Amino acid sequence: MAHRALRIIAAVALTGGALTACTTAPADTGTPGKGSADGELVLGFAQVGAESGWRTANTKSVREAAEKAGVTLKFSDAQQKQENQIKAIRTFIQQKVDVIAFSPVVESGWDTVLKEAKNAGIPVILTDRAVDSQDTSLYRTFLGSDFVKEGQEAGKWLVKEYEGTSEPVNVVELQGTTGSAPANDRKAGFAEVIKGDPKFKVVASQTGDFTRAKGKEVMQAFLKSHDDIDVLYAHNDDMALGAIQAIEEAGKKPGTDIKVISVDGIKDAFVAMQEKKINVVVECNPLLGDQLMELVKKVAAGDSVPRRVEVKEGVFTQDQAAAALPGRQY
Repeated sequence: MAHRALRIIAAVALTGGALTACTTAPADTGTPGKGSADGELVLGFAQVGAESGWRTANTKSVREAAEKAGVTLKFSDAQQKQENQIKAIRTFIQQKVDVIAFSPVVESGWDTVLKEAKNAGIPVILTDRAVDSQDTSLYRTFLGSDFVKEGQEAGKWLVKEYEGTSEPVNVVELQGTTGSAPANDRKAGFAEVIKGDPKFKVVASQTGDFTRAKGKEVMQAFLKSHDDIDVLYAHNDDMALGAIQAIEEAGKKPGTDIKVISVDGIKDAFVAMQEKKINVVVECNPLLGDQLMELVKKVAAGDSVPRRVEVKEGVFTQDQAAAALPGRQY
């Protein structure tokens, strides 16, 4: 998608170096809710990192949508570390941004910093991932996917695929980052669906940290420990693609010898489906930018917003991959 270059106004230095070199920031505007010096709203966005193709697309969507909407963006890459996100949020508070949005690295441990934002009068929007705080007044809304439903959809495909058979089905699971909402929920949703049929057995389940390299490494270990793997369930495409490399190097055929279920829907996964290496992909849409900017403007104005805003997503199989691939934006 064609877009103009982002306007870089000033570099921000964080105590402890929480913001990375890609962070952009305008001058301090003085009071929350007053916008930047040129009248634009100021959004502080603390991203998880750049661990996957999905996350890269998510960041691009936020950046482009902010420019299009006339919102001044202060951006921080936490490099998958919660302490970096907390430092970034505190810096946004000090800079008196209008709204803070962030995608939490993990679910727990946010109450203190979110209370600081609340006390400063700065509304918070959760994007993509949720927090487990009991105090829901600490954030205005959540924008993203239903991760439990994604896990359920993965489980439903598996149940249907082996419908009518009684032979044992051994599953290995590549979990996302330990403690993160998508890892917890995709695991729970999948387990909920398959628990009713005793032929399905998860023989190994370990984090691959949502990365391709770690997915390959963990799958290699699975293959050495288990010679009877029927299905791989990966919590994201990058781990699945890394695991496919390991499966092929072990002399097995992904998609046939070991069926592959994945979540996200990046282009590389659709290519792998077209090549019959992935059997099904449960979509998780990263293009949240436009919806986020709509919410930013509403909460900054004090308007009411839904407590939860979900994005539209689908489930894609091998026979749909070729037709769907040209339209993938990430």
